[in-house]
Amino acid sequence: MMDEARKAELKDYSDKIGKNNLVPLWDRLKTLVTPEPKSPCQAHLWQYEDIRPVLLEAGHLLTAKEAERRVLILENPGMPGESKITTSLYAGIQLIMPGEIAPAHKHSQAAFRFIIEGSGAYTAVEGEKSYMRKGDLILTPNGRWHDHGNEGDEPTFWLDGLDIPIVQFLDASFMQHHSEETHEHVINDGDSLARYGSGMMPMDFEPVSNTSPVMKYPYDRTRENLITMKEAGNPDPCHGYKLMYVNPVDGKSAIPTMGAFMQLLPKGFDSSAYRSTDATVFSVVEGTGKSKIGDKTFNWGPNDTFVVPSWHYVQHFANDECVLFSYSDRSVQHALGLWRQDRGNR
Repeated sequence: MMDEARKAELKDYSDKIGKNNLVPLWDRLKTLVTPEPKSPCQAHLWQYEDIRPVLLEAGHLLTAKEAERRVLILENPGMPGESKITTSLYAGIQLIMPGEIAPAHKHSQAAFRFIIEGSGAYTAVEGEKSYMRKGDLILTPNGRWHDHGNEGDEPTFWLDGLDIPIVQFLDASFMQHHSEETHEHVINDGDSLARYGSGMMPMDFEPVSNTSPVMKYPYDRTRENLITMKEAGNPDPCHGYKLMYVNPVDGKSAIPTMGAFMQLLPKGFDSSAYRSTDATVFSVVEGTGKSKIGDKTFNWGPNDTFVVPSWHYVQHFANDECVLFSYSDRSVQHALGLWRQDRGNR
């Protein structure tokens, strides 16, 4: 043990060098290099029944054009004021009303839209117009013009997932507004899926980025694949039946900074405990159940959103046949050689 005189001497030393913007590593090492992940991110559940009415209220307070994007941010209670759902990811629920247009812009941040309610609305990316249906995943690669509109007769809601905190951390954010409300819509819905998402590629295709060239991953195809997996074999004890959305060019994550997944939990399925270093955001597509995250248990139903922090054990318990969408920064961690999992003998 260090005596009080030594402590005082070291404090005086730290105070002295601090005037030159120097800090002793021995004062900080335990917080800089931790034995296990230590994050301010907290497990939390957002119930859709709480979000929907207040977001509709916002729909009567300002237009999509006035707001630019009419979104309620899902802010993690462990990081108030930071607009983050995990330390590296952003999440929000967006609403577009019938007849509205959310004007075209582009930015350094990559995004996806996971549709939770409504039909008749669309996202257009660089002229390709993708119509929305529940469970669809629509990509917005970074640096591409995109706008949203609603040609239907009902409000449409979706989960926005973006890598804002990653881009913010790297000080690499740029944004630009289009001179018109919408970028010219010149490519039909489903064009990129037909060209790149069917196990074939156009001759002499040269990718322009490491983001998937497929703009929309329709839910009906994704669910059909999950059912085929279910019919072919037993579920994984931790995940049930789980698929990753991939870039068909290289088989890697559809968006380089965000991994996106869909899983099916059979009725009555109780998963084994599982943890990984990628904090993960879940959106419930179908069914009801509960998830135990650390020492907390959350009951969920359709369109609810919940977050599992890094290196926290999670177990899922399905009342019905359930389908869960999720996303995380796993692709970044894989690229950097940092990702770990524990399939947990807990």
